[in-house]
Amino acid sequence: MNQRKHIFVGAMSSSDVARQPDPSRSLSLSGHVGFDSLPDQLVNKSTCQGFCFNILCIGETGIGKSTLMDTLFNTNFENFEASHFEPQVKLRAQTYDLQESNVRLRLTVVNTVGFGDQMNKQESYQPVVDYIDRQFESYLQEELKIKRSLHSYHDSRVHACLYFISPTGHSLKSLDLVTMKKLDSKVNIIPVIAKADTISKSELHKFKIKIMSELVSNGVQIYQFPLDDETVAQVNTAMNGLLPFAVVGSTEEVSVGNKMVKARQYPWGVVQVENETHCDFVKLREMLICVNMEDLREQTHTAHYELYRRCKLEEMGFKDTDPESKPVSLQETYEAKRQEFLLELQKREEEMRQMFVQRVKEKESELKDSERELQNRFEQLKRLHADEKAALEEKRRLLEDDQSSFGKRRAAAQLLAAQNLTSNGKKDKDRKNSGFM
Repeated sequence: MNQRKHIFVGAMSSSDVARQPDPSRSLSLSGHVGFDSLPDQLVNKSTCQGFCFNILCIGETGIGKSTLMDTLFNTNFENFEASHFEPQVKLRAQTYDLQESNVRLRLTVVNTVGFGDQMNKQESYQPVVDYIDRQFESYLQEELKIKRSLHSYHDSRVHACLYFISPTGHSLKSLDLVTMKKLDSKVNIIPVIAKADTISKSELHKFKIKIMSELVSNGVQIYQFPLDDETVAQVNTAMNGLLPFAVVGSTEEVSVGNKMVKARQYPWGVVQVENETHCDFVKLREMLICVNMEDLREQTHTAHYELYRRCKLEEMGFKDTDPESKPVSLQETYEAKRQEFLLELQKREEEMRQMFVQRVKEKESELKDSERELQNRFEQLKRLHADEKAALEEKRRLLEDDQSSFGKRRAAAQLLAAQNLTSNGKKDKDRKNSGFM
C-alpha cells in the first residue's frame, strides 16, 4: 500500500504536490533519542567556523566615525587621517580578526572618505551605492558557480550601516535624506547623532523627534529592531523608540571617583561614554552587537540581498512562473532564453548583412560617381589638350607664314641691293671712260 502511494505521488506534477496538505503527523517518543543536542551542535560548529560582520560608516570628515568604531570594539583600529579636500568620495575597507573568549569574529569596517566635502554633493552617494552593489554581485557570482565554496567564502556584504548625523539641532541635510533614501533598500540603516555632547538634552530630544519625522515624511526606511522574539521584544521596542541614538566616542580614560572610565573631559565637566544618562553609546553597543548582530546578518541576506538577487535574475530573463502562473523550471527558462538569444543573434546578423549590402551599394555608387567624374575630367582634359594643340598649330602656321614672307622680303632686298651695286659699277665705269676721253 505504501509503495503504491509513493508511486502515485511521484507521478503527480510538482504543482500538484505543492498543493497537497502536509502528510506528516506528530508522534511521541518512548525514550531518549538524542536529536535534542542539535542546537549544541550548531553552536559548536558556528564557534569553530567563526563569524563575519561588516559595518559601513557614512558621515562627514571629522564627525567621529573612527573614534566610535574604536570605542565600540574596545580596540585601536588602523586609522588614517582624512583631508577635507578630496575631489570625490572614496570607500576604504579594512578587515580585522578579533577574538573574545573562544568566539572569533572577522570584522570589516568600511569608511567613507571625503563624504560631503565636495562643492557639488549631487553624486556623493553614488560611490556608496556602487560599493554595496559590488559586494552583492560578488556573492551572487559565487552562488551561481557550478563548484561553489560558500563555506570558505569571505562574505563582504554590508550588514549594518551607521549613518552619522551632524549635531546641528535643526533638521537633516538634503544630502542625508537623499543618501539614506538611496540606501534603505540595500542595507540596514541605523542613524546615530554624532558628538551628541555638543547640544543640550532638551535640544537633543527635539532633534531626535525632528529627524524621525523627516525620515517618515520622506519615506526613508531605517532598520527596526525585531519584535518577533519574545525574549528581546520588550527591550527592542524600547530601543526603537530611542532612534536615532545620540552617541559620544572616546578611547581616553579619565578618573571619575575611584575608577577609570572612558570619557571626554571638558573645562566644564566630564562626559562619560558608558554612562547611559550622558549618551546612548551603551544602548547602541548592546543593540548592535550583543542582541541583534545575527538579525542584522539575516536581514542582509533574506531581505536586501534577496531583493538584489531577484532583480538581477529577472534582468537576466529568469522567472519562476510563465504568463499563465504555471511553474517554470530552470531548464525551460534556459531553453527559452537560448532561443530568444539565437533569434536576437539571427536578427542582428540579418541587420548587419543588410547594412553591409547597403554599405557595398553605397560604395559602388560612390565608385561609379567617382568614375564618372574622372571620365568627365578626362574628357575635359582631352578637349583642353586638343584646343591647346590647335592653337599651337595655328601659331606654328602663322610663324611659318611670317618666316616665308620674311624670306621673300629678304631675297627681294638682296636682289635690289645687287641691282643697285651693278648699276653703280656701270656708272663708275662710264665716268672713267669719259674722263679718259
